[in-house]
Amino acid sequence: MSKLSPADLERYIFSRTGADNDDLLVGAGYGEDAAAVAIDGSTMVVNTDPISLAAERIGTLGVAIASNDVAACGGVPEWLVSTILLPEPDVELLDDITAQLDAEARRLGITIIGGHTETVVGLSQPLLSLTCLGETDRYVPTSGAAPGDAVLCTKAAGIEATAVLATDFRAELDEAGVDTDTVDRAVAFFDDISVLPEAAVLAPAATAMHDPTEGGVLNGLVELACASAVHVDVDADAVPVRSETRTLCAAMGVDPLRVLGSGALLATVPGDEAQSAVAALDAEGVDATVVATVDEPTDATEAGVTYDGQHYTGGVRDEMYDLWE
Repeated sequence: MSKLSPADLERYIFSRTGADNDDLLVGAGYGEDAAAVAIDGSTMVVNTDPISLAAERIGTLGVAIASNDVAACGGVPEWLVSTILLPEPDVELLDDITAQLDAEARRLGITIIGGHTETVVGLSQPLLSLTCLGETDRYVPTSGAAPGDAVLCTKAAGIEATAVLATDFRAELDEAGVDTDTVDRAVAFFDDISVLPEAAVLAPAATAMHDPTEGGVLNGLVELACASAVHVDVDADAVPVRSETRTLCAAMGVDPLRVLGSGALLATVPGDEAQSAVAALDAEGVDATVVATVDEPTDATEAGVTYDGQHYTGGVRDEMYDLWE
């Protein structure tokens, strides 16, 4: 499982969007987290996201991930539509999923307004598709980064992956010799996946924001750089990674920067505002690190990201997927 290339997205998705509408402010585009629609003097931000592989906390993750995309565009997530597809009629499984959806939505102040539930022949595990909606008075795109901007990463890389590893792969971690206390601390990372607090702080000043999910922080940076037509040179040592993440990722043989990245928020701000942005986040109890500076592309470094000696101009495959295969 991996994301389509930018070329395939443009050919098969972005060029086939139905009728034109003057109220559509921002539609489908590479790296963009959500669409923006003008409604009665305000801007409605709309996102939809599927989730299937994180079996233990699929409902909790689903709400956080869908609402993160709205928040990453400067929106305040308010409403959620939930589609639940089950491999077979299973009331206990449905009970678990809807309890998780309800609890996380309540925690984040989001109302579930409807959806659809059914069983689907051929599914081997539950599949959720969640649509989140909210409003904003300042839409922040993924594509707004400019040369000279500072690139911020909140919290750390691989937060979502760490939590999923600690639950879905606990037996494998035990076999690899990871101690129980470390795994237990990693499970608590589910509480850190929402980026609503930091998005609210950064939205007034950010030139771009992006929610890294599949492919991790590295893929999120690639999407932001390519959408903005800029170059970002990333030093792996500059990107914050928690000790639990390093331990679990090392045990499972994956790169913390190339695994499920929800929990971090990537943002660009004018270079002279970087330290004040970090201070404002710190005042709200959110860690943030300046991880790079946005550069103008050159003939030698086209739009994209340079990381560990390699230049990326397209999607980065998430290394977590190999663990499920």
